[in-house]
Amino acid sequence: MTSVLAIEPLTPFIGAEITGVDLRSVTEQQVAEIRAALLTHQVVFFRDQTLTQQEHIYFARQFGELEIHPATPQGQDNPEVLHIAHGPDSKGRENMWHSDVTWREKPSLGSILKAVEVPAVGGDTLFANMVEAYERLSDSLKDKIAGKIAVHDIARVFAGRLNKTTEELRETYPVMEHPIVRTHPETGANVLYVNNAFTSHIKDMDEDEGRELLQALYRTASNPELQCRFRWKVGSLAFWDNRACQHFASSDYFPQVRKMERVTIAGDRPYYRSG
Repeated sequence: MTSVLAIEPLTPFIGAEITGVDLRSVTEQQVAEIRAALLTHQVVFFRDQTLTQQEHIYFARQFGELEIHPATPQGQDNPEVLHIAHGPDSKGRENMWHSDVTWREKPSLGSILKAVEVPAVGGDTLFANMVEAYERLSDSLKDKIAGKIAVHDIARVFAGRLNKTTEELRETYPVMEHPIVRTHPETGANVLYVNNAFTSHIKDMDEDEGRELLQALYRTASNPELQCRFRWKVGSLAFWDNRACQHFASSDYFPQVRKMERVTIAGDRPYYRSG
């Protein structure tokens, strides 16, 4: 199949910019090539796109069923669209390395984030390759975490943001157990799958030992060699594979305004396949 898209890698390990496509009217071949690029590069970027919310939703649906985030207000038009906005009265709070919604039984496949309004400078998003982060662990550490289970809890982040108690949130979204190392369902690669936002502890491990181990695993995302950094412009989109990478939204632009819209594709339950 002859490629119809131009795909330019950003770094050796993660990220690529795709040109030659209007996301309002993608063809089956373009969808297939975008999905292949996503699996190869973990996050792909598009510039100069003028999607309405409905077109944003339509594009995302080419890759699977969509999910609705609990932070989406009741009664909102297009509930599939999560609005993430900060300015003089709201400093950005997404500035930590994380995978989205790991507190779900079936965390998302990926998200497609669109820039609506951006600061003159700042507000970049960074992405880290968690397959390579796993590969760079020592053999002894890989053996130590193989098959181990971590606990993920929505209340760590969203109890305060949604003005709910921990107990209220957990009634709807009980804590979830996922393998520390998950096997990617499409590529078969092993991925380090714990994050500082939502992972609370390691199951059946001494609390202090588990905390120390988690901190060491979290730090792997901070290696610049495993990262790419994307500077937003109005009309830019990022589509990342939430099963393979983590991201960090820099909050260095306060008190300037940054408005984004995110549509998220539902995923499946994480599993680990040894060997």
